[in-house]
Amino acid sequence: MSSTPAPSTDSISSSVRASIRPGEPFPLGATWDRRGTNFAVFSEVAERVELCLFDESDRETRIALPERTAFCWHGYLPGVRPGQKYGYRVHGPWDPAQGKRCNPAKLLVDPYAKSIGGGIEWNDAVFPYPLGGDDLQRDDRDSAPFMPKSIVIDDAFDWGGDRPPGRKLHETVVYEVHVKGFSQLHREVPEHLRGTYAGVAHPASIDHLTSLGITAVELLPVHQFVHEKHLADKGLRNYWGYHSYGYFAPHNEYAADRDPIGAIREFKGMVKLLHAAGLEVILDVVYNHTGEGNHLGPMLSFKGFDNQAYYRPSEEDPRCYTDYTGTGNTLNMRHPHVLQLIMDSLRYWVSEMHVDGFRFDLASTLARELYDVDRLSAFFDVVHQDPTLRGVKLIAEPWDLGNGGYQVGNFPVRWCEWNGKYRDTARDYWRGEDQALGEFANRFTGSADLYQDDGRRPYASVNFITAHDGFTLRDLVSYNEKHNDDNGENNQDGESHNRSWNCGAEGPADDPAVNELRARQQRNFIATLLLSQGIPMLLGGDEMGRTQQGNNNAYCQDNEISWFDWEAIDRGLLEFTRRVIRLRHEHPVFRRRGWFKGRPLRGKGVSDIAWLRTDGEEMSEEDWQTGFAKSLMVFLNGDGLNDLDEDGKRVRDASFLLLFNAHHEPLDFTLPAGMFGKQWRVVVDTSTEMGEGDGSVSAGATVPVQGRSILVMMRQ
Repeated sequence: MSSTPAPSTDSISSSVRASIRPGEPFPLGATWDRRGTNFAVFSEVAERVELCLFDESDRETRIALPERTAFCWHGYLPGVRPGQKYGYRVHGPWDPAQGKRCNPAKLLVDPYAKSIGGGIEWNDAVFPYPLGGDDLQRDDRDSAPFMPKSIVIDDAFDWGGDRPPGRKLHETVVYEVHVKGFSQLHREVPEHLRGTYAGVAHPASIDHLTSLGITAVELLPVHQFVHEKHLADKGLRNYWGYHSYGYFAPHNEYAADRDPIGAIREFKGMVKLLHAAGLEVILDVVYNHTGEGNHLGPMLSFKGFDNQAYYRPSEEDPRCYTDYTGTGNTLNMRHPHVLQLIMDSLRYWVSEMHVDGFRFDLASTLARELYDVDRLSAFFDVVHQDPTLRGVKLIAEPWDLGNGGYQVGNFPVRWCEWNGKYRDTARDYWRGEDQALGEFANRFTGSADLYQDDGRRPYASVNFITAHDGFTLRDLVSYNEKHNDDNGENNQDGESHNRSWNCGAEGPADDPAVNELRARQQRNFIATLLLSQGIPMLLGGDEMGRTQQGNNNAYCQDNEISWFDWEAIDRGLLEFTRRVIRLRHEHPVFRRRGWFKGRPLRGKGVSDIAWLRTDGEEMSEEDWQTGFAKSLMVFLNGDGLNDLDEDGKRVRDASFLLLFNAHHEPLDFTLPAGMFGKQWRVVVDTSTEMGEGDGSVSAGATVPVQGRSILVMMRQ
C-alpha cells in the first residue's frame, strides 16, 4: 500500500493555520464562541491528531492540534464559523493484534459532532485494511472523499415559551413510531415534508396523534446512523437506524431543511410543536454499540480515535471485540471517557434539544462492569445523580445477547422497563395456550412479582403486545409464518418462536369469519393493553391495521412494507383504539399509582380488586392453578385507589367489571351480586365491529360473552 497521501491544495489561508491557539480541552467537540471555534477530542493512544477543514469543494486543510490535556487534544481557531466542515486524522500505533488501530489515512467523524453532513460512500478506502484481505495489514488509501463531514454549529434557537408537558408516568401512553415511515405516504403532508422531522410536526400528523389520545411519541433512533455495506450491496437500507455513529447529531436524512445545520433546527422545531400539542418526545437511543461493526468493519470514528478505549476487546484475542449486542462490537462502559460521552449526549438532548426521555436499546449491556449485569453499575450511579436528567423518563430494554442478559424486573428505581413477560403472556392468553391464570393476572395488574419488592410502582412496567422488531398487530393475528424473503436472508432472520404466531385467526383472507376473528383479536389485544396497569406502549400503525405483509423483521425495508399506508386505514379499529384510550384517561382505576392490596377496604367486605369465576364466585387457589381455564372476571374498585390528587384529596373513581373469554366459543358469565354493585352498564364489547357496548345489566344476571372477546362494564 502507498504511504499516507499529502494534504490537498489548501483552501484555508496559511494565516488561519498559523493562528491556531492552544484552546481548551473542554467541552469536547467543536464550540463556536462568535469569534472562532474551539476543537477538542479525546484519544489516549494518539501520538498526533490533525484537524481537517474542508471548503465547499471538499478541498482539505490539515492543522495539527497543538495541545493535549488529560488525553484530550485541543486547539482554537479564530474566524472559524458555523457551517464549517471538518474531521480528524489520528496518528498512532497500528497493531490490530493488540487492539491498536490508528490509521491517519482515514478521516474520522468527531464523536461530539452536533451536525453531520452527507453520508458514507462504500468505497474500499473506508476500511482501515485492504477489504477482502488481511485485517492486520494497514490500508493507506485516503477515505475523506467517501466520508461524511462533521459541521460546526450555532446552537441558537427561538424556543419561545416551550415547556416540557411533564406528563406523570402513570398517565403516560407511549406511541412507538418511525420518523420517516409515519408521514412518508401521508397525502395531507406537503410532499417535500414527508418522511421528515417537519412531517411528524405537521398539523395533519399532530391531529392524528392528539385525537388518538397518546401522550408521548417514542421515536426510533434519530442519532446519525450507518446504512451498512452488506445492505447497500443488496440494494437495501438500514431503516430502523440501530447503528449509530453520531450520538449528538440528528440523522440528516430525516431533515427537509438541507442546510448543513438544518437538521438541528428542524428537530428542535418538531419538539417545540409536539410540546405545544401536549405531546412528549422520547428517543430510542443505542449506546451499547456503534455502526463500525466488528474487527472487519469500517473505520468511521471511535475505532480510529482509540479502539481500546471505546470498545471492549476480547480478552482471548484483543484483535476482536466482546460482543453482547449481536452487532460485532460493544461500547466499553468501564472507560470514564465512554461514560462521559454517553452522559454528555444525554444531557445535550435534554438541555439543548428539549426531549423528555429515552428508551435505551439493549440496556443490560450498559450495566455490564465485567461480565455480569450489575444493577448498581457506574452508569446507573451517574444517571441517578445527574440534575439535568432528574425529571426525564428512563425506559430500559432490559436484555442483551450475553450470558445473564435477560434482566426484566432487575433495573433500579426511577427506571421503567419494556416488559417482555407481559407481551408473551398476553399473546399466549389470546392464542388459547395453556397457562396458569395467575400469570395473566400478574401481568394485567402491573407485574407486582417483578417490580413491587424493590420500591417501584406499577408504571415501572412498560406493557406492549407488538413493537418495531416483530409483527405488527394486524400481522400477528393474520400470519402463522413469517415472510421475510425481501430481506435477502432466505427468510432465516427475525423472530422465530411461536409466541409471535397463530393468535387464533387461521384461514384464508377472503373468509369473512376469519377476517371478523382477526379484527376481534386486534380489539382484544388493544383493550387488554390499554386497560392493564402500567404504561401502555402502542406500536405506531397498529391502531389503523397497518400490515408489513408478514415481515416480522423489517429493519432493512425502507419502502411501502414499513411506511404507514394512510389510504388503507381500518376506521373501525382506529375509533375503537381512541375510545379505549379515552376510557383509560377518564378513569384512574386503569392507571393506578400504587399496587393493589387485595384486601377489604375500611372495614367493608369489598377489596380494591377481586378475581371472579364465570359463576360470579371469587377465585379459589385451585382455580388459579387450572391451566386450561381461559375465562375469568376482574372487579376493579374505583373507591379503593388509595391515591391523592395534587390538592391532597383522595381520588375516587367508578368501579368496573372486566369479563375475559379467550375460549373459541361463547360462555355465560353470572355477574356478582351483593356488595359488588347492583347495576352495570356495558361500555366496551370487543365482539362488535366498533367495540361499542350496549345496555344495562343487573347484578346476578347471566351475561353471554362471545368467544375470544372482552366485556367491560361500569358500575352505575
